[in-house]
Amino acid sequence: MDGQNKNNQNMPNGMGDPNGQKPDKKRSWTWLLYLLGCVAVVFWLASPENKSTKQKKLSYTQFTAYIENNAVSKLVVMDDNTARATIRPESYTLVFGSDDKSNDSKGEVQSIIPSVEEFSKYIDGVNQTRAEAGQTVIDVRYEKAHDYWYFILVNVVPFVLIVLFFVWMSRGIGGAMGGSIFGVGRAKAQLFDKNKKDKVTFKDVAGLVGAKQEVEEIVAFLKNPKKYTDLGGKIPKGALLVGPPGTGKTLLAKAVAGEADVPFFSMSGSDFVEMFVGVGASRVRDLFRQAKEKAPAIIFIDEIDAIGRARGKNVMTGGNDERESTLNQLLTEMDGFGTNSGVIILAATNRADVLDAALLRAGRFDRQIHVELPDLQERKEIFQVHLRPLKLDNTMDIDFLAKQTPGFSGADIANVCNEAALIAARNNKKKVGKQDFMDAVDRIIGGLERKTKIMTDEEKRSIAYHEAGHATISWMLQYGNPLVKVTIVPRGVALGAAWYLPEERQLTNKEHILDDLCSLLGGRAAEQLFLDQTSTGALNDLERATKQAYAMVAYYGMSDRLKDISFYDSTGRYDYGFTKPYSEKTAEIIDQESARIIAEQMARAREILKENEKGHHEMAELLIEKEVITTEDVERILGPRQWKSRGDQIIEANAAIAQAEKPKRKPRKKKVDEEA
Repeated sequence: MDGQNKNNQNMPNGMGDPNGQKPDKKRSWTWLLYLLGCVAVVFWLASPENKSTKQKKLSYTQFTAYIENNAVSKLVVMDDNTARATIRPESYTLVFGSDDKSNDSKGEVQSIIPSVEEFSKYIDGVNQTRAEAGQTVIDVRYEKAHDYWYFILVNVVPFVLIVLFFVWMSRGIGGAMGGSIFGVGRAKAQLFDKNKKDKVTFKDVAGLVGAKQEVEEIVAFLKNPKKYTDLGGKIPKGALLVGPPGTGKTLLAKAVAGEADVPFFSMSGSDFVEMFVGVGASRVRDLFRQAKEKAPAIIFIDEIDAIGRARGKNVMTGGNDERESTLNQLLTEMDGFGTNSGVIILAATNRADVLDAALLRAGRFDRQIHVELPDLQERKEIFQVHLRPLKLDNTMDIDFLAKQTPGFSGADIANVCNEAALIAARNNKKKVGKQDFMDAVDRIIGGLERKTKIMTDEEKRSIAYHEAGHATISWMLQYGNPLVKVTIVPRGVALGAAWYLPEERQLTNKEHILDDLCSLLGGRAAEQLFLDQTSTGALNDLERATKQAYAMVAYYGMSDRLKDISFYDSTGRYDYGFTKPYSEKTAEIIDQESARIIAEQMARAREILKENEKGHHEMAELLIEKEVITTEDVERILGPRQWKSRGDQIIEANAAIAQAEKPKRKPRKKKVDEEA
């Protein structure tokens, strides 16, 4: 089963959380509480109320009375119309009372004055009188008032904002790029936990016999290296998993992580590239450093084409290309001057044609493991894996399901099983049956039925004759795909659809392609022959037929005038630009030959329909009436098909082999009577 392992996220030094628990998010805000406490302390210290001296606010009348009674020794006049007076020690009890004698500091009184100019004249008059009388004059100082809030706003708040900005950069943006802004160059690889209970093993990977054998050898070497090194062998430095999407490349890597008893680092190709220059190369170095510290170890890079594309193709790119520098560092780490002992690289991609040639050479990726779409037997094994958790009824037939899903990948089969369970639950069933799986396959291939779409009787008749034309011709041709079901109920963007069982061939002959072309053109031929019209419903058929005809001439060398010539470029590395690899005269021949092939198959389709006109009309009318017909209806109308499909032949052959391999029972020996 396609299990999913959730690995512990690495810490900056590459080690996972040993307890498997995520840190408490509330603790990450502790720094903010400390910062707010510091700001509160600054406000408290800066507050004018926080003074060690005793202050008492008086009215202006009382304030001037103490001045005239010689109770004041010093005066401080502020420009905000306030004045503070220091009381003489001998007058302290008079001003503050006997209860305040415990205060050792000098007491002060404060009052609001009318204006600085008027109060200054008043004090000058008092001091002049005292000087004439031989008394001590009052010491007067004029100061500017300090706005502590303004001071904090100008000096403290900007500092706090700067601190908050750097903290946000390190925890916010930096957290998305590697934990902190200073650790942006560290690799974000996940370290697989080998003690996890729901880990994936090779038993959970159905099919992929050849690919499993390749990676099992790598795991076996890591478990018992002496067995191979005694003979002088060396473990491959890297293995590249190549195949279409959904075929199980990542699942195979998860199985390697579950089977190997060594550290397994997993990382995606896109994780290396960031907005900063040089980050990708730094992360590659850090990843290999972590792996070397824990060697022997395995590094898995998923979707390596994100950083492994061929260099030098984009002439508009500058010299400091981030992807190229990341690839250069990866090439150096895999097989450069530095030692890389004990570290094996696994990578997966579905675009091996765009990878750089230096990445694919021996010594870096020594092996390319092709993970192809499963065949009939492998699909059966995959169905057995994904059907385990489902509640099935007695109508289930795994062989039938495997036949009905040609070209499906492992991910598609998993989706079919899930859709079937959802359909059964939607219909309030207790178990999942065969019909639910058929509906799931139809849903995935053709899309959701649009029964609310309104069609006229003329459109419905045209679609029925079109689909009946496909069904008739494919049934009568030797290499035509066997029909499964025909419907004129709109699905997705199609107004009608026919389901076939394509033959799973390793090689395709010219006769196979011609029969396929004839079947594709059967819908248009039926419209022209029986309805005397041409509609846009044949657009997809004509597109596929035209591409196949051009492929026969330009790629496969199956043309009478261009024999054994192919202009196909399998490497994809030669960019012809605005020129073609052939002359204009050859291009005309290709056009003429392609048109001739299509015309011949159109004429052939018309002849087959004329010979089976009665059966075609009966099938079309049945489609108009029932909207859906199956193989049994076609067989009843047109008779049994003369040729068995390759799928049926494979199933019969496997059944015969299994029957032959069954151990035969030995005849039971008769018990001999001792007396006889």
